[in-house]
Amino acid sequence: MIMKVMKPFVAVVVAVSFCAAAMSANAGDTNSVKLKPYTLKTCIVSGDKLGEMGDAYVYAYKGREIKFCCKGCLKDFNKEPAKYIKLIDEAEAKAKKAKS
Repeated sequence: MIMKVMKPFVAVVVAVSFCAAAMSANAGDTNSVKLKPYTLKTCIVSGDKLGEMGDAYVYAYKGREIKFCCKGCLKDFNKEPAKYIKLIDEAEAKAKKAKS
């Protein structure tokens, strides 16, 4: 009787272990991806200076690093990402031109 109960239990434990190992391997892979750095000193959504409300919230979006003043700004970013990417590109170009 115990073997009938233990066999499915062991099978589930083994399956969960394999899934957990695969997920942790995938998480490690995302850290090795080189993202285009976010060079602005302000949150693109709120305009607040990064670091004023604690550590910036860092988000990877289509090969780029995006930094927000807080995690709440991510929700607004995800509503219109193209708009904010355009703003980032324009601000970075302006900052680069000012350095020249």
